Amino acid sequence: MAENVLELHGLTKRYGGNVAVDQADLSIGRGEIYGLVGLNGAGKTTIIRMVTAQTIPTAGEIILFGATGERALSRMRARTGVMVETPSFYPYLSALDNLEYYRLQRGIPGRHVAEEALEAVGLSGAGKKKFKHFSLGMKQRLGLALALMNRPDLLLLDEPINGLDPEGIVEFRNILLDLSRQRQTTILISSHILPELSNLATCYGFIDKGVMLEQISAKALREKCRACLELQVNDPSRAALVLEQKLGTLDYEVLPGNVLRLYGCLDRPEQVTQALVGGGVSLLAAENKGADLENYFLSMIGGVRHA
Repeated sequence: MAENVLELHGLTKRYGGNVAVDQADLSIGRGEIYGLVGLNGAGKTTIIRMVTAQTIPTAGEIILFGATGERALSRMRARTGVMVETPSFYPYLSALDNLEYYRLQRGIPGRHVAEEALEAVGLSGAGKKKFKHFSLGMKQRLGLALALMNRPDLLLLDEPINGLDPEGIVEFRNILLDLSRQRQTTILISSHILPELSNLATCYGFIDKGVMLEQISAKALREKCRACLELQVNDPSRAALVLEQKLGTLDYEVLPGNVLRLYGCLDRPEQVTQALVGGGVSLLAAENKGADLENYFLSMIGGVRHA
């Protein structure tokens, strides 16, 4: 079993009578890219701020690299990098000079680390360019470079691709994938751009109104969202026999409530229904199923809501 880099147990944050995060449990294994999914105001940013000590929890426990308690957590936070908002860079300084300023301010040793961080995010050719001339995508990448200067084992990113154009999103995605593959960096990324998360995440946490609804691996989610023909029948055992003997498929599963999910033969639904009826099975209902990440999340929170 993979070592957990970050665990939250019952983590809670209240602001007066408002509960921003309500007894959240979360676990991220080493090397994972964890997609934290939620509408605006769901509690994503508050969780990241509590993990990074920018906000003090009301209750609950944070375990970071196996350590807990404020003194131990303070040491372990040196192994993290965070990007909650685009940092306040100096507009008349170059990208390299901005990073050098923060390197000295944070006491990170080695003059080479700023250049290495720029190279990691694809900005090595723009090191002498003044920040005021940067595009939004370049500003986001420079913010990521700042988060990488201490070569973190855990990277926490809050809505890092918000506002980027499609090309910028692809560039940012490739940078994160390279960090995961080459440095084995564990990444927590929150985003409301759900189709893009599906290109990155190895596991997900769904949060709504401060409550963690579900944690699920990308593999398990793909199985849940897999296209299928859902059949409700009077006799599941007989129906399974028909699927195997008359249609030659084993690609199905039997669920409670006399329901079968058929993943094969989706291009010939009429043949499926004819075979079942011909085999003495009463077909009570048949429905095409399957969803993408966005539809899956919306179904969990009860449909479309305005953030």
